[in-house]
Amino acid sequence: MNLPPLSLYVHIPWCVRKCPYCDFNSHAIPSSSKSYSSLPELDYIERLLLDLQDDLAWVRNRSICSIFIGGGTPSLFSGLAYQQLFAGLKQYLQLTHDCEITLEANPGTIEQARFEDYREAGINRLSIGIQSFNPQQLKTLGRIHDHNEAINAVSAARAAGFDNFNLDLMFALPGQSLDGAMSDLRQAIELEPKHLSWYQLTIEPNTEFYTKPPALPTDDNSAQIQEEGINLLASEGYSRYEISAYSQEGYEARHNLNYWTFGDYLGIGAGAHGKLTQPNGDILRTRKTKIPRDYLNPLKSPCTERLIVPSAELPLEFMMNALRLTKGFNLELFTKHTGLELKDIQPILQNLEARNLLAISYNHLQTTAKGSAFLNEVLMNFMD
Repeated sequence: MNLPPLSLYVHIPWCVRKCPYCDFNSHAIPSSSKSYSSLPELDYIERLLLDLQDDLAWVRNRSICSIFIGGGTPSLFSGLAYQQLFAGLKQYLQLTHDCEITLEANPGTIEQARFEDYREAGINRLSIGIQSFNPQQLKTLGRIHDHNEAINAVSAARAAGFDNFNLDLMFALPGQSLDGAMSDLRQAIELEPKHLSWYQLTIEPNTEFYTKPPALPTDDNSAQIQEEGINLLASEGYSRYEISAYSQEGYEARHNLNYWTFGDYLGIGAGAHGKLTQPNGDILRTRKTKIPRDYLNPLKSPCTERLIVPSAELPLEFMMNALRLTKGFNLELFTKHTGLELKDIQPILQNLEARNLLAISYNHLQTTAKGSAFLNEVLMNFMD
């Protein structure tokens, strides 16, 4: 079996404080701590490298095409910590010559000198979590930065040599009007990022917003915001290549594209997940312990789960990713990355095509406008 591309995900679990909408595995720095220096940076980096060594047997010397350092807030860690991390990674992994290496950064936790250190460590792409430029929205969302810090973060990134960066921005925020959403988006575009992640705020279980839900725009208003925003982004040269991802030509996020085309990825760090295709075609899922204290405990294994995905679940897992791509994909990718025959899902595809939810032409599959709007309904057809 031809193995898919392989990426690496690194999770840094700490934040200054937990945002009320966030359902990621993030943990606020203890209130008794007076600075980020209290974080166990070097101990955590050492544990990450041990975690990686435990997984190496499952990847058999395959090259890494992209790395994403997410969180939490990875920009809480110093450049020195990342220099140590990459020195260790290069002892165990072969990185491709053009490996995309992204670090998530929050405007309230960075300084220009730190960006320069990240660049020196080998990081070549940033993803800056803005979410909104509106002071009231930032307060509602629990963000620790303000409008000026957001803009200064972009300036600092450029000054440190980062030309390739993403801005994270949300819409349909509590009480947000169409004008308010477009004002946020125009401000982001003025900063000229190569990539924009522009996505709708959703209320997730196990978040503060779930227990105390704010008043959000109606579905119709949210749809209007999205339509206006897509048109604005297109007019400014940003192509929508995935449900919530927009880029200038040639600057699509390669790491995320590997997820969406059902590629493989190692996952290290507290709460990290991995997907690793084996030479016999089996697909292995891994999951690491979520609590930082347990992850750092040398007496405990960092990996809490390794399981083979049943073949009956692979069509749904594949489609949950690939159908997010606005331009679709070649159907040969399904067989190549799952090991299943296309005939296994042919009746489902024909049914969805007949209902105008999918479009199939010359072995190419993509959702229709209707299918994109009702993607969850489309995916339910692959559950069996």
